[in-house]
Amino acid sequence: MITIYHNPRCRKSREGLALLEQSEKVFKVVKYLEDVLSEKDLKTLISKLNIKPIDLIRKNEAIWKSDYKGQQLTDEQIIKAMQKHRKLIERPIVVNGNKAVIGRPKELILEII
Repeated sequence: MITIYHNPRCRKSREGLALLEQSEKVFKVVKYLEDVLSEKDLKTLISKLNIKPIDLIRKNEAIWKSDYKGQQLTDEQIIKAMQKHRKLIERPIVVNGNKAVIGRPKELILEII
């Protein structure tokens, strides 16, 4: 099952969702600003993306700049920051089985669907 972690207010996320809709494949939408991701969920996503937690952070978000930028944070602290401030999570994220991509650019989604 394909899953997209989606923020409806984000243009890039909407573009990723549109790409999935056009593919006519079956998929599930997780609005991660509403549906809280657990620490385990985030760790699983990070593992499937094959990245470090810091690479899933939106570093231009005001909350990152004011509360976290310039600090030496552990992976656990970064994951807890994403749990607390879900806007920090890069989007969209598309998962298909054991593979995942951040859909920036949206064409990366095509590689796993």
